[in-house]
Amino acid sequence: MIGAFASIGAGALAALAALGRLAIFTGQTVSHLFRPPFYGREFGAALIQIGYFSLPVVGLTALFTGGALALQIYAGGARFSAEAVVPQIVAIGMVRELGPVLVGLMIAARVTSSIAAEIATMKVTEQIDALVTLSTNPMKYLTLPRVLAATLVMPGLVAVGDIIGIYGGFLVSTERLGFNAAAYLHNTADFLTATDILSSLVKGAVFGFIAALMGCYYGMHSDRGAMGVGRATKSSVQAAAILILIANFLLTGVFFSA
Repeated sequence: MIGAFASIGAGALAALAALGRLAIFTGQTVSHLFRPPFYGREFGAALIQIGYFSLPVVGLTALFTGGALALQIYAGGARFSAEAVVPQIVAIGMVRELGPVLVGLMIAARVTSSIAAEIATMKVTEQIDALVTLSTNPMKYLTLPRVLAATLVMPGLVAVGDIIGIYGGFLVSTERLGFNAAAYLHNTADFLTATDILSSLVKGAVFGFIAALMGCYYGMHSDRGAMGVGRATKSSVQAAAILILIANFLLTGVFFSA
């Protein structure tokens, strides 16, 4: 009995210690935003890597999700003679929830894993030690540009995902389900509000911050060797996905609790 309680206590203490390390790492990352120097080349490269090169996977994910959502809503609404609500539900579903969450998870799968593997490999090959030797702060050179770039570019990716997702629902609805194109667009525009769009963009910024931060954190704290790199990559994606879903729930409550 005592052994069971000891195991639970040890697990709780380990979780709190990990949370504390993450909080300290987050605070250090944010604090470097206001202190020179700033590495513009690293920031620009991160913008291109996270933003531009993520557009294909974001676009394809949103397009097929919007189309599938339209089919599902039409099939469900047909049971209650409510097929006409397809434009409204596709719009609100993509903008409020599916767009930000799916883009966040895609970025976690693509960018978080890449950042964690890159930084962990740099640690294994002692490149981070070399940066310290050259009087370069690894947090400012590696972490801050990636976290800042992801935070700034993710709202744009989410906006693109929302638009393409709605367009996917529009294509399926007009080409397969017999909706009038003008009426569909009119219903979509009338139903969305500024709060819906704002919540989507804010979620995108938060999810981008989480995704990049997890990649940097687990990369910086990886173990030595090939197994350490693989473990850091896996853990970073898991942590980013879970935190994105938790943050989505919390932000949804903030914006739409009323």
